[in-house]
Amino acid sequence: MKITDIQFGMLRVPLKTPFKTALRTVNQVEDIVVMVHTDTGHIGYGEAPATAVITGDTHGSIIDAIRHYISPRLIGQDVADLNRLAGLVQSSMEKNTSAKAAVEIALYDLWGQLYKAPLYKLLGGGDPVITTDITISVDYIDKMVADSISAVERGFESLKIKVGKDIGVDIERVKAIYAAVEGRALLRLDANQGWTAKQAVYALQTLEDAGIKLELVEQPVKARDLAGMRYVTERVHTPVMADESVFGPMEVIELIRLRAADIINIKLMKTGGISNAIRIADIAAMHGIECMIGCMLETSISVAAAVHVAVAKADVITKVDLDGPSLCQFNPVDGGVIFNESEISVTDAPGLGIREIRGLETDIAA
Repeated sequence: MKITDIQFGMLRVPLKTPFKTALRTVNQVEDIVVMVHTDTGHIGYGEAPATAVITGDTHGSIIDAIRHYISPRLIGQDVADLNRLAGLVQSSMEKNTSAKAAVEIALYDLWGQLYKAPLYKLLGGGDPVITTDITISVDYIDKMVADSISAVERGFESLKIKVGKDIGVDIERVKAIYAAVEGRALLRLDANQGWTAKQAVYALQTLEDAGIKLELVEQPVKARDLAGMRYVTERVHTPVMADESVFGPMEVIELIRLRAADIINIKLMKTGGISNAIRIADIAAMHGIECMIGCMLETSISVAAAVHVAVAKADVITKVDLDGPSLCQFNPVDGGVIFNESEISVTDAPGLGIREIRGLETDIAA
């Protein structure tokens, strides 16, 4: 099975409600879909969102990176040589992690198709059913409480609460949500780099003193402020999780060396794909550090790849934040991974198991 061509499409899916964080507001998913074609007629699918404020990737940069730097290295290569292909992708250029991730996901999809097995089995196997949390966007307190109650009634047992806009209001948001769902759901806070280290300590200690038990707090300070992360980690009981502070394996090693966080959030769009995600999970496991696997605003193409990784690395990936498909008004993908509110299950279809992508626009700019 040799690679013959790499093509692009645009996939747009409206969200059920606007996605609001301390960094941005989004109303619909708009992702680049990558299709890697082979001489056997098999197609591998990958996907990447434009997340300029986090990874620096835009739609245009994703397409150009793949077309001019990654694709020329892969045309004519054999899919069976997966590790070498992943190396070619990762060494093609600096940064551009979302572009690399989209291509790697498609390559791993083809690898599974080549050997006629679902990807998670080739990565080590596991229980093909996992449970995700759901994101509660930052908003007026009453709206966030209503959204939280609705999520619990739909079966979600973990809620990721977006905060980081106003420290005083953030504390009241969390208190109100906790009072509304106490005993029915765990709360995970995501500050999206919205606090200073001292603000984070103040907020978390205030909540802890009020008897509010949080499962974790995600990225309370700026991504590059590892000293601030350590400052928070050393002063609160709530486990601190690094997200934007950690993109690849080297940053994980530094974070662990500094003891700057308790948990690491793996996202394929940050790691540049599956190969580095696996490396991060293995490094974390060696040091007894738990991981979460998360996603950007992605559909069930790339989120499916993250699900396969989560299943295969469930010993270290103990928390799942793969709610992208649940936030969308509909699932444009047929086949593979089944997203049913909080429950995600994987079929035995080869690779990612994608049969069809509805609404894919293939006439995007060349």
